Amino acid sequence: MTVPATRLRVPGADGVEVAVHRWGAPGDLPPVYLQHGFVADTRLNWVGTGTVGVLLSAGREVVGVDARGHGRSDKPHHPAAYGELRMADDLRRVADALGHDSFDLAGYSMGATVAMLTAATDRRVRRLVVGGAGAAFVEAGSAERHAALMARLAAALEAADVAEVRDPVTVDFRRMADALAADRHALAAHARAVHTREVDLAAITAPTLVLSGDADPLAAHPEALAAAIPGARVSVVPGDHSTTLRTPAFAAALVDFLGEAS
Repeated sequence: MTVPATRLRVPGADGVEVAVHRWGAPGDLPPVYLQHGFVADTRLNWVGTGTVGVLLSAGREVVGVDARGHGRSDKPHHPAAYGELRMADDLRRVADALGHDSFDLAGYSMGATVAMLTAATDRRVRRLVVGGAGAAFVEAGSAERHAALMARLAAALEAADVAEVRDPVTVDFRRMADALAADRHALAAHARAVHTREVDLAAITAPTLVLSGDADPLAAHPEALAAAIPGARVSVVPGDHSTTLRTPAFAAALVDFLGEAS
């Protein structure tokens, strides 16, 4: 069972505050920062899946960040407050506030984009794990397809009732938002401001693991993404986009990779 977290709030450049969850104590290796996926939060993606517990058992200090619009963070309703670029800046400000001059970073799905944006510009990232992402991130036309998907997600989140959502791709996100009692209008605002995925992957200098589920259509062909990141390696574990994080092999691969010396 994971020990209770210490919590604090850190303001972004625009004053929007993000909730930060901390576990463990400083050790020989730097802390591990965890960034969750769209609609989810630190509790759902990282605590409930057992990842935080495995990291703590390995002696790691852990920092989970609820992205703006998610979890315990502020939830403005205007798209101007959102986008993965703002989330990456929030994450850097959390590291500033905690005084960490080095940290490992793992992100899943939306959090993977945030993590790559952070690692491309912040040399404090010692090691990087990119989960729930694959070739779709780097394929020609991927930005346009992703923007179209997020527009459909925004519409699904803004629908008065889940019964109105006929799109099989977006209805699961809407159901998850309802199950979490999430602020659907805040989530829709982020969907409408989503980053175009123009990350300078070649600028990532941290050793990187692309970690994907073997049945995850959103992370298909992870080797294509890894090829765009200097020196990145690939690990494939069982699961689809929703279940991969709950696979013990996912946490094991993440912890093993982040436990390696620089």
